[in-house]
Amino acid sequence: MAQSAPLFEPEKLRILLIGNGGREHALAWKLAQSPRVDEVFVAPGNGGTVFGAKTISVNIAVDDFNGLVDFAKQGNVNLVIVGPEQPLVNGVEGIFRKVGIPVFGPDVRAAAMEGSKAFSKDFMARHAIPTAEYRNFTDHAAAVEYVKAVEHDVVLKASGLAAGKGVIIPSTKDEALAGLNDIMVSREFGAAGDEVVVEEFLTGQELSILTFSDGYTTLSLPPAQDHKRIGEGDTGPNTGGMGTYSPAPAATRAVVDEIQRTIVQPTIDGMRKDGIPFIGMLFTGIMLTPKGPKVLEYNVRFGDPETQSLVALLSADTDLAELMLACVERRLDCVKFEMKKEAAVTVVLAAKGYPGSYPKGDEITFDPLPENVHVFHAGTKATPEGKILTNGGRVLAVTATAPTLKEAQALAYKGVDCVHFKGKTFRRDIAYKAFLEEEAQQPEGMTYASAGVDIDAGNALVERIKPMVKATKRLGTDSVIGGFGGLFDLKAAGFKDPILVGGTDGVGTKLKIAQTYGKHDTIGIDLVAMSVNDLVVQGAEPLFFLDYFACGKLDVPTAADVVKGVAEGCIQSGCALVGGETAEMPSLYEGEDYDVAGFAVGAVERELVLPQPTIAPGDVLLGIASSGVHSNGFSLVRKIVSAHGYTYSSEVPYAPAKTLGDELLTPTTIYVKQLLPAIRQGLIKGLSHITGGGFTENIPRVLPPGVGCTVDAASFEFLPVFRWLMKLGRVDPNEMARTFNCGIGMCVVVAADRADEVANLLRAHGDAHVFRIGETVAGEGCEMRNLESWVEQARA
Repeated sequence: MAQSAPLFEPEKLRILLIGNGGREHALAWKLAQSPRVDEVFVAPGNGGTVFGAKTISVNIAVDDFNGLVDFAKQGNVNLVIVGPEQPLVNGVEGIFRKVGIPVFGPDVRAAAMEGSKAFSKDFMARHAIPTAEYRNFTDHAAAVEYVKAVEHDVVLKASGLAAGKGVIIPSTKDEALAGLNDIMVSREFGAAGDEVVVEEFLTGQELSILTFSDGYTTLSLPPAQDHKRIGEGDTGPNTGGMGTYSPAPAATRAVVDEIQRTIVQPTIDGMRKDGIPFIGMLFTGIMLTPKGPKVLEYNVRFGDPETQSLVALLSADTDLAELMLACVERRLDCVKFEMKKEAAVTVVLAAKGYPGSYPKGDEITFDPLPENVHVFHAGTKATPEGKILTNGGRVLAVTATAPTLKEAQALAYKGVDCVHFKGKTFRRDIAYKAFLEEEAQQPEGMTYASAGVDIDAGNALVERIKPMVKATKRLGTDSVIGGFGGLFDLKAAGFKDPILVGGTDGVGTKLKIAQTYGKHDTIGIDLVAMSVNDLVVQGAEPLFFLDYFACGKLDVPTAADVVKGVAEGCIQSGCALVGGETAEMPSLYEGEDYDVAGFAVGAVERELVLPQPTIAPGDVLLGIASSGVHSNGFSLVRKIVSAHGYTYSSEVPYAPAKTLGDELLTPTTIYVKQLLPAIRQGLIKGLSHITGGGFTENIPRVLPPGVGCTVDAASFEFLPVFRWLMKLGRVDPNEMARTFNCGIGMCVVVAADRADEVANLLRAHGDAHVFRIGETVAGEGCEMRNLESWVEQARA
């Protein structure tokens, strides 16, 4: 049969990137590497964005919303990315949305998480997100009384946007009172100081966590650590950032997991619950306090200079444009994402005098850069003659990547030596905290547990599942686990001239739904079903089963739930669970992620091996009903669900008393006991398990050369879950037929004159409904007929 053409060609992207800093140059550099991107217009851009292969600077200010919108419409822009915070806080997302152009960035309500520190602190209190103790004040006298009364040190924050300068860290009560006067009376930060947050001073190491969000799914980049002060050893005045490095050694796997579990995901979930779903890049400033990670502040855009380090660490196969588009289209969980297993160091080169007054217009020259070093422009401009001049306080950022942090640091400073301009100012100790942290973390003596593997938890799991395993005992084996393997006695099981049949499988991305939804007790049934159904199609009776459970950190209740399902699947299929393997591998699996695989062995008497050579045109195809999606096609299922804003806790539209998670986790039907009586009587010519590849790929696998088949799509129940997926995802019926089982989990090939007899026998030995769905014909492949009936049912 002819290959079908792709359903659609991805639309080429013409991107408008708003901003003119190093952050924007780094984003433009990575976006331009996407094969989907035609052009990146940077408004207003800088001296670096002028020279990119796909980047074009356009002279429109970031606050000229009318000019930006007019340009976007005239230039056929189909994605807008906002770099700085002020346009977002001022509502630029809504302005573009009104003209139908999507924006990677939050709407004005969600942008208040950065635009108002008082708003964000109240949000954290409401959703129990760990942060410093605080009080908000609009009255100067009340703020003074509070500062005098508290016993802990304080930090003063102007609630509004103050270009990164609205924070005062006093060392005494007198300095705190003077700071309140500067903000609230002298109006040093203008309207940003109309409201002041007085919060507890936290100690510890700071981390920057940058997280992509589509309002539901979160995808965090490796933790970075920046250097705010101008001088070595973190001395002198605060700046916008003099350098960053990533990953930060202080952010251990346990720390990252805790931040994700207690801060990042609860923030995104809380915003959605408050009716302000966050779309874009959430920047969370974290303090690692002795009591655990706490939030310092939220930003609603990429950090600068964190972005320069982090985009350089994105793998060549990770498409930044696709990531951003996936956030806008609410399908972030479907996008490929991978970081280089390297480190990055970024050193900012500033003008002399920064963060005070500084000159502009000095020429910058560049020597050839070492490999894996990039220079991102910030405060620069290009002349008509092609020269690059200084045009800001933070002029350039030099970023290097290397296998280790030490190597990246050394390489970055080699890059710094290749850049020349008058008064070049930079710190020579970027990443110094990382090396202090590494020394402090050197263990006196190492154990297996310190490497993240808990033998005691594994032993506890074995004890917990022993009764479940024992329940699967059958003739031929004892089903006792804890040894090095399992035994099976074929003779005791009654076989005379057996052939052994083996099968192995997993459950695919259905696991992601179980992990997201938090329901693990049916996945084991799926695991057994996928293997034993593959055995029975060869005529084999499943004899025994072994499972494999791999994880980053063994959670005994979760693993026990999975094995509980495995035991249930073994009971349903009549096979014994004789053993398995639990592997705890913290370096391979993130957080609570796990994977499962199964291996089944069966036997069949030699004369009953399927398929039989007697299959010929004119035979009948019987179909045994499925229970739902089973365990294939879930990458498409998850994409459809995500793209339309559903969660797995959402009610099923066609069955409101049921959640979507419960519906999609309905376990795969096990057909063994329904089929074995007919197999043993020699009534079945062939069996096809409808799994990945649907009807069109699976049924032809059991047909001999020169024999094809037709399947009548109107002859069986097209289950409601498939109608819903087809309608919601606008999936072509042919695509449905080659991706999903659509309501038939097993196809049975029988002689026409025995079809009714076999159908009745199948009905007598199983709960799954049996349908006459088609016939074998001369030819090749599988032809689906009456697919229009599915379209009509999906529309109903």
